[in-house]
Amino acid sequence: MSQPPYIGRFAPSPTGPLHAGSLVAALVSWLDARAHGGQWLVRIEDVDTPRCVPGAADTILQQLASCGLLPDAAPVYQSQRGALYKQALNQLTHAGLAYPCGCSRQDIATALAVSGHARERHGELIYPGTCRAGLSGKPARAWRFLTAEVGQRAEVTWTDRRLGPQTQNVSEQVGDFVLRRADGLWAYQLAVVVDDAAQGITDVVRGEDLADNTARQILLQRALGLPTPRYLHTPLVLDADGEKLSKQNGAQALLLSNSPAVLAALNAAAACLNLPSASGTLTEALAQWAQRWTAQWALKSSGERFHHSPA
Repeated sequence: MSQPPYIGRFAPSPTGPLHAGSLVAALVSWLDARAHGGQWLVRIEDVDTPRCVPGAADTILQQLASCGLLPDAAPVYQSQRGALYKQALNQLTHAGLAYPCGCSRQDIATALAVSGHARERHGELIYPGTCRAGLSGKPARAWRFLTAEVGQRAEVTWTDRRLGPQTQNVSEQVGDFVLRRADGLWAYQLAVVVDDAAQGITDVVRGEDLADNTARQILLQRALGLPTPRYLHTPLVLDADGEKLSKQNGAQALLLSNSPAVLAALNAAAACLNLPSASGTLTEALAQWAQRWTAQWALKSSGERFHHSPA
């Protein structure tokens, strides 16, 4: 069976303007779409409204346009897609794969301590399944996905285009994860799966820090009868201390006030992808990188081309 036409996406959260690390993520996803003769879409992931900065989405779109990274369709906004997420939750609930949860973080921590499994994973408590059998008189706070029945294992395997074969036992390493939060907001895992399917995304190109989400998303795709995209997780841009460059640790917003500044920012991003510096016009530079990226994919199947240095 032939593969569907390539459709990729860049999906920033509008918690601030683009910085050097997020420009790398945008550039690599754009390059991969161009290398495969496909479409490149932009999705504004503003579902976590308390973290969103007013005006940041427009700023990001303006920054992308300044860099010549123009989506092939109008951007979509997660904050406008709640009906799709609700439909998906209803489908999972009717299938017996989603249930209400009345546990607070303290309840989860206490249950884990009692069972002797008080451990945290990436700062998150592994949910022990307390409310699987019912709320026991507690009010519902959130909705969770049933990763596996008692005694079963939700082990997911997939092949990352850079990292190679991957395996994660979601039921043991994550637990039943949240689909709708206690504050009523939709959780990232459900929203991204629904949106990728609705937009026909065939290839997800994103930072390596998000690779850990993949197994959960594949479980949701299977439960909802949705296709699973191919995944490519790229190395992160690091700061001088070896930490991921991000808004949370003070990454500076890109200043793209003129053509030299734009080309300098893109050259820095290209260097993180082991691409040579480009000169000339912005259009010429992007064409040079797209040609090189295409050639690299034609010659290599490993991740050797993904090198980066501290920003």
